[in-house]
Amino acid sequence: MKQGKSIVELAQELQRRADAAQDYIADTREMHLSESGDTLAIGTDEETSIQTEVNPLAHAQIAERTGIPKRYYDTMKDEQPELLARNVNTCFAEKPAQRMVRTLDGTARAFLSDRYRRVDNDQIAEAALPALLEASSGFEITSSDVTDTRLYIQARLPRIEGEVKKGDPVQAGLIISNSEVGLGAIDIRPMIYRLICTNGMVTGTTLDEGRMRRTHLGSQVMQDEHIQYRAETHQAMDKALMEQIRDAIRQLSDPAQFMRLMEQMKTAAEGGTVANPIKAVEALGKAYALPKLEQDSILESLIRDQDYSRWGVLNAVTRQANEAASYDRAVELEAMGGQILNMPRTAWEGIAAAA
Repeated sequence: MKQGKSIVELAQELQRRADAAQDYIADTREMHLSESGDTLAIGTDEETSIQTEVNPLAHAQIAERTGIPKRYYDTMKDEQPELLARNVNTCFAEKPAQRMVRTLDGTARAFLSDRYRRVDNDQIAEAALPALLEASSGFEITSSDVTDTRLYIQARLPRIEGEVKKGDPVQAGLIISNSEVGLGAIDIRPMIYRLICTNGMVTGTTLDEGRMRRTHLGSQVMQDEHIQYRAETHQAMDKALMEQIRDAIRQLSDPAQFMRLMEQMKTAAEGGTVANPIKAVEALGKAYALPKLEQDSILESLIRDQDYSRWGVLNAVTRQANEAASYDRAVELEAMGGQILNMPRTAWEGIAAAA
């Protein structure tokens, strides 16, 4: 399990980002990409306009907004930035729209719709952490981090435990995630912690499985001469959403939810096994676009553990989260384990029978 930051470190970084973040709403006709392709100006007056560098994600979102194919956009940026600027600025002028530019530490980190509802990471933590840390909840925070794109908080419930098979105990838990830059909704999902190897598996794809998901779509934010929205003036998260987050945390502490997942895991452990581990991992790699290095590590884990059931395969995948290069990738691998658990029977049989 990727460790990330302590709760104190997380809180400090979230506060620092909240203080350093600034948002701007403006018509694209008042925006201008520099001839170097790396700076976005907001405002038509050179003396008062906002100048901000543009990070790769914001560039990708500008490409999507202007309809310029990403590959061509990147080629122009690297080889002909003046051509890129002409193309982008022409699209800004001829297809005007209000956009929200989110900045952090003087860099444009997102280029979003003016209907993007800002529910920021510090607000999520403010709602979630007290519910997780109160003594009656029974949760223990195991891992947390904030990356360039997402916030993550993972916690487990030691009081809710069971054995998938003899000598293989697991505990209930949850993961909370959020993106301030348009890459994900507010999301709270069940997790399962495997104790013999500290693997984590993200599961729960529907509301019936305890998932809470809220998008960042809201009402249009009106433009007022490329008004600057500071973090401290953001509208507070409404009370209803705060309570929904707390309700979702309480719901995931219900043992009945865990028992439903236990039945799925036991079925996965007792079901059919893969016929050819090498071919099965190759098939898995195609299904989930796994790079060769991760496929090799999954195969090594699978052969070492000699558990060729669906349960063994998904644990070989989630184990890679411990060695992932980034926290974002670690969570993707943990979620991949849940996807394998919930994979339709015919799809799993296709992987198991690969030869």
